[in-house]
Amino acid sequence: MKVYPTNQIRNLAIIGHGDSGKTQLVSSLLYLAGATPRWGKVDEGTTTTDYEEDAIARKITLNSALAHLEYKDHKLNLIDTPGYAAFIAHARPALRVADCALVVVHAVKGVEVQTEKTWAYANEFMTPRMMVINQVDKEHADFGAALDSARQTFSRAIVPFTLPIGKEKDFKGVVDIVHMKAYEFDAEGKAKEIDIPAAGRDVVDKERTRLIEVIAESDDALMEKYFELGTLPEEDIVPNISKAIAASRLCPVFAASSATLVGLQNILDGIVDYAPAPDTHEAEHGRTAPETDGGEPLTRKYSSSEPFSAYVFRTIADPFAGRITVMKVVSGHVKHDATVQNMTRGVAERLGALHSIQGKQLDKVDEANAGDIIACVKLKETQTGDTLADKAAPIVYDQVQFPEAAISFAIEPKSRQDEEKISVALHKILEEDPSLHFSRDAQTKEFILSGSGQLHVETVVEKLKNRFHVEVALHPPKVPYKETITARAEVQGRHKKQTGGRGQFGDCKVVFEPLPRGGGFQFEDKIFGGSVPQQFRPAIEKGIIEAASGGAIAGYPMVDFKAILVDGSYHTVDSDEHSFRAAGRKAFRNAVDKIKPTLLEPIMNVEVVAPVECSGDIMGDLNSRRGRVQGMEMRGKNQVIKAQVPMAEMLDYQSKLNSITGARGSYHMEFSHYDPVPGNIAQKIVEQARAEGRIRAEEEE
Repeated sequence: MKVYPTNQIRNLAIIGHGDSGKTQLVSSLLYLAGATPRWGKVDEGTTTTDYEEDAIARKITLNSALAHLEYKDHKLNLIDTPGYAAFIAHARPALRVADCALVVVHAVKGVEVQTEKTWAYANEFMTPRMMVINQVDKEHADFGAALDSARQTFSRAIVPFTLPIGKEKDFKGVVDIVHMKAYEFDAEGKAKEIDIPAAGRDVVDKERTRLIEVIAESDDALMEKYFELGTLPEEDIVPNISKAIAASRLCPVFAASSATLVGLQNILDGIVDYAPAPDTHEAEHGRTAPETDGGEPLTRKYSSSEPFSAYVFRTIADPFAGRITVMKVVSGHVKHDATVQNMTRGVAERLGALHSIQGKQLDKVDEANAGDIIACVKLKETQTGDTLADKAAPIVYDQVQFPEAAISFAIEPKSRQDEEKISVALHKILEEDPSLHFSRDAQTKEFILSGSGQLHVETVVEKLKNRFHVEVALHPPKVPYKETITARAEVQGRHKKQTGGRGQFGDCKVVFEPLPRGGGFQFEDKIFGGSVPQQFRPAIEKGIIEAASGGAIAGYPMVDFKAILVDGSYHTVDSDEHSFRAAGRKAFRNAVDKIKPTLLEPIMNVEVVAPVECSGDIMGDLNSRRGRVQGMEMRGKNQVIKAQVPMAEMLDYQSKLNSITGARGSYHMEFSHYDPVPGNIAQKIVEQARAEGRIRAEEEE
């Protein structure tokens, strides 16, 4: 494959709600550009980016997948992202490295909840946007209504660059309002120029006027010229489109059908002509070292003449190739077999062969310039979120943060053989999906798998079985309760043991104070003088952390409190780190009766989309679940109800919502914050914890 300069590269994240046709659109663009010999279809399980068994079986994208094509002497890197709530977080790293987002909107349904979610992600990363209103050929498709829903939800600066000719199954062509031309498409997606139809000409002229207004508003000098002339000359329109898109002052919209290829050639032309290249950015922001090491702010330009640096945004656990590390080259130029430094972990890595990714296929490339997306196989230490760079020119880029896991299940291996393999298999899956969490409960000895929703966890179970031949059983979801303190207390923790020979002695005085919600744990050393030697004080902190991890009332981790070490004593012979760690544990346990511990439960932001006539029943049901309705709004023909509900009350919600709405409703939820559990419910949780053996017995020191 040809090595492309930075200004001839386009990196696009394909985002939008599930079922809007993102994967089919990517597959159809690849076919139209000649990047794949066969036209992959979602219904047939033959698309380039949905190649995993689970994705094919469910007909949904489960993680971001990459593909590329060459068109008009440009390289287009396409990142197909999931659109379902359980997997939507995977759009975040894609938007972190994309230079433009291609937002796909369903022509029948208009803007849906996950479209809004991914649009907000794009705002967060300041990613410019283009839009495709897809599936214009479907029954009840309405391009105008979908366009209006986008404008009402997002911005008036959303302007169609192509308008459809024909409706539903008669959608055969488009009018290009930028160049004022019309095209009809054959079965292979090839365009033939035709006259602009007389019917609907008023809409064409109106949108052309709106385009000129939006371009004028994007620049002060253009605005002055627009006021003088009442319009803009042709030579001011096309050259300023790219600038307006790059500044997020304009979002062009294309009418298309990924199932019939109508309008797709205009999308490819629009991406090449108008989508920002990587070097459109002024610079990428980073630090001289990881922030934990106190690194100073630093920037690096998207230029091949700068020192090499790259950001790793995706890891793929391939059963045959092993770990595939996918990165965007931010600066510099890299060749195969180069040795670079992992700046995040402080280790050297030899890159070996470089590849461009085409779904599950790896295409070798000899070198890559700034802005390109490449993959390396079997890097030893590098993980998602790491920065690779020239050792002589260090820089570390900020990592993408994933939302906190929303639901936890206990998973039980079905055989002893599976138990031995489960940890290795799950850690490989965790490498490619940082939004998952896997741990072992110290009290119940259970394996705990946490994800963004039940579907998320279920797909991991299927992946364990299909890819790693490990079978597990899922137990009911566990709510990740936490504990906190509500009162200040000063206590002593004293550990003394004499068993002949050298004994054990540690003594500390600690003040415990509550912190605001989200404050975590803080340790403050306020000892002046040598009542406890400096080398033993960290051991006291470790002891408190160990004891707090098992909670005070129901065995859940203690959070949002501060421990202040104020005094203590030691023995010149018998004191050691172990003794003071034990003293820290005892200090915490001695404080339990005084600090008035309480249970905290996760509260979820819940958004329910359902027919208007069901809204009363839905609100009544949410109230019965201890929910607090935050607001309501119309979205198209549906009512959107926003509420905050304890997670413990939402574990069986899908079946209830289906019952209320006749399966016409949908919902998504994400973690909001922790709140105290009401007393009567807290008592039941404590009793259940006691029955499960979660509550830790008093330790023998």
